[in-house]
Amino acid sequence: MVQNVKADEPNLKNIRRQLREAINDRKTTDSLYKSLSSIKNRTGIMEGFIAGVQALKAKHAWNPYSKIKYLKNCEKTFEKAIEVDPHNIEIRFMRFSVEDSVPGFLGYNKNIAVDSKEIISQLDKKNYGTADRELTIEIIKFLVNSRRCTPTQIDELNKLLAALK
Repeated sequence: MVQNVKADEPNLKNIRRQLREAINDRKTTDSLYKSLSSIKNRTGIMEGFIAGVQALKAKHAWNPYSKIKYLKNCEKTFEKAIEVDPHNIEIRFMRFSVEDSVPGFLGYNKNIAVDSKEIISQLDKKNYGTADRELTIEIIKFLVNSRRCTPTQIDELNKLLAALK
């Protein structure tokens, strides 16, 4: 698995760990947002992480206006990340998971089908991008359990999961 990582970028495993912590911790969200935003010449994956943190800032905000503002920024940042690295399953997965968790009435779930299709396509090609084996397995399990994939996609994902174990 090839990783496009610049020397000045933080460790991806560390960012992933912090991102998981940030789901339930506003201070970690704010700290991670500040550190990632300070990175110059960001790669697609770094833009993807920033978008994910923007979604968490929306989650932790109490003001409805702020929630919507962060969510709109998140959407734009994901678009930028995917423009830079369109086949990266980790970026697609982050956007998929955000869209999966945002209430449907907000209209922020229009990329779910496109992202699941692209993720499965890249998994079929064994193009894992920045995702390591552990994350790839996590992505597959999340998609299977999301109830957003077709039965055919779920069958394909289960075959891919079996091949990784």
